Amino acid sequence: MPQRGSPALRRRRLGLELRRLREGLHLTGDEVSERLRWSTAKVSRIETAKTLASEADVEVLADLYGVDGSLREVLVTLRRDAARKGWWERYRGSVPDDYITLIGMEAEATVARNWEPQIVPGLLQTEGYVLGVHNANQESSLLPPSWIQDRVEIRLARQRTLLHEADPLTHVSVLHESVLKNQYGDDPRVMRDQLVHLIEVSELEHVDMRVLPQDVPPPVSTGAFLHLTFPDFQDVVYEELLPGGRFVEDVEKVYQYERAFGYLMERALDETASQEIIKKTIKYWDR
Repeated sequence: MPQRGSPALRRRRLGLELRRLREGLHLTGDEVSERLRWSTAKVSRIETAKTLASEADVEVLADLYGVDGSLREVLVTLRRDAARKGWWERYRGSVPDDYITLIGMEAEATVARNWEPQIVPGLLQTEGYVLGVHNANQESSLLPPSWIQDRVEIRLARQRTLLHEADPLTHVSVLHESVLKNQYGDDPRVMRDQLVHLIEVSELEHVDMRVLPQDVPPPVSTGAFLHLTFPDFQDVVYEELLPGGRFVEDVEKVYQYERAFGYLMERALDETASQEIIKKTIKYWDR
């Protein structure tokens, strides 16, 4: 059964904490590598979470940085937790690495703000709609059927874990009105079921869904993005691109996305009006 909690994010926390300790002593990565007879690349990869430090490596770094007591225990615990496997890891062979990383980070987030100008936000999609999106995707046509099924399963598992179990994620989304009439799936009933589902999920206390009307020019030029907020880690943005997603972690750039989402919320309809326009569009698919 899927559970919240992310080894991937704990790996990032461990790397950031080790970097903070090094910089607090005014040591460079080169100086640390020279003292420990490591490669400079190893120090860098540990701090950027590209490599998981071994328990012995953490102990050696703690000795070098003069860390003991409770902080040392925090480092050891972070390393132990980072070595565990998230439920999504079993899909790694059939799902892009950036998507696996996103799911891992999403599992620790408290708030997700999602702008979608073309499709229904991933966490709000029905199974039929997910299949329709994949069938319409040229890249997906080249994938083995089992991989497509894995991608459907993992999206539905994300929904159950993040929105319908204990301690749910707060999900705030703005979608363009055109999304409601962009058909995915050969049968119009797929779209009708999807819009009915949007109404149902919008009733959840932790879901805030808004529609940006067709006649309102989008106040931002960016494509789809997801802004994640964590309880004790800096915010991260996941931006969807044609060849695959990318993460934005620079504080100033993340703030720009935060402002952009604020502009979208200001221009979008309120929750009640958004529900009404979705209900009206349901009738469009009753054909």
